[in-house]
Amino acid sequence: MGRATKAVLAYSGGVDTSVCIPYLKNEFGVEGVITLAADLGQGDELEPIKQKALDSGAEESLVIDVRERFVNEFAFPAIQANAFYENRYPLSTALARPLIAQILVEAAEKYGADAIAHGCTGKGNDQVRFDVSITALNPKLKILAPAREWGMSREETIAYGEKCGIQSPVKKSSPYSLDRNLLGMAIEAGPLEDPWVEAPKDVYRLTKAIEDTPNEPEYVEIGFEKGIPVSLNGEFLGGVALITKLNEMSGNHGVGRIDMIENRLVGIKSREIYECPAMTVLIHAHRDLESLTLTADVTRYKRGIEETYSQLVYNGLWFSPLKGALDAFVQQTQERVTGIVRVKLFKGNAIMVGRQSANSLYSMDLATYGSEDVFDHKAAEGFIYIWGLPTRVWSEKLRQ
Repeated sequence: MGRATKAVLAYSGGVDTSVCIPYLKNEFGVEGVITLAADLGQGDELEPIKQKALDSGAEESLVIDVRERFVNEFAFPAIQANAFYENRYPLSTALARPLIAQILVEAAEKYGADAIAHGCTGKGNDQVRFDVSITALNPKLKILAPAREWGMSREETIAYGEKCGIQSPVKKSSPYSLDRNLLGMAIEAGPLEDPWVEAPKDVYRLTKAIEDTPNEPEYVEIGFEKGIPVSLNGEFLGGVALITKLNEMSGNHGVGRIDMIENRLVGIKSREIYECPAMTVLIHAHRDLESLTLTADVTRYKRGIEETYSQLVYNGLWFSPLKGALDAFVQQTQERVTGIVRVKLFKGNAIMVGRQSANSLYSMDLATYGSEDVFDHKAAEGFIYIWGLPTRVWSEKLRQ
């Protein structure tokens, strides 16, 4: 494809992405590097990151606030799809990657860059998510991944940066790898690589330990409109504010901690710790509201769609044709998923204790065992005969 002249680099301000700037110039022959840091609600002060990129040799440093976009275009569709990877992980980090890829491509097209670069290694999922998403959005752009090629240890990477004028970290780095955004925290590496070792209390940032949570439960009523959360306890909130507030409420009760052995796309298992208070509660509440408003056949069929959907997102295929087709199915199912779910937060649990909807398919007259019962009990005998007929025929033949 030839040598790239200008690259937009996904930038976090850490050692690896900072070293990528001179490395792209010195080893890859890139003439100009533009860095891009996405504000995904990670809570970091991004202005120092912007300056650090310029000090490290970037010709321009971009910081883009994409929190609203992150929630409305990525988190909310995942909630509508009840997206839990391997039935546990609500994809907090995975959902951010296609958005970052999207704004990288937009910046490359705006600034006339012919390449996009990132600092992902060759062992993780993020390299796949970035590369495939970028290719889907603009296959003409070159993709550069220095950390996948340079083969340097952490110490060698720091030394390379110092040689290029990049200051080394002033404090001992944490043994953990942390990735935070508005939807949650992902924690791995260090002592956590031993799957037998319990995660120390100090790795958690968003959730309280069970022993430190309140001794009284807290109730929250979550309002949904067409499968999208819109209110907490009757207060209508924008997506960012709603998730921020529910993170605090749920995390205070220890809800949303996940400790799992995860199957990475690249074929290895990894031990992952996640904190996703709001997303965990919202998906469970949304699924509960669906049980009230969707027919049985749609509900059952959608479960298979949800598993496939989650795998596609995890595996970096957000912009794939199959994902687009599943989106259409999910959106069709959400037309009547409007109502309120009451959730009890207590000692690490989010318990669905009530639900109501103008579109409810629940009939008290049919469900009750009281005097108001209108169900035709006499019809049951004929139904059972027809329903069990194949089994009856099979059994008779078996006994001959």
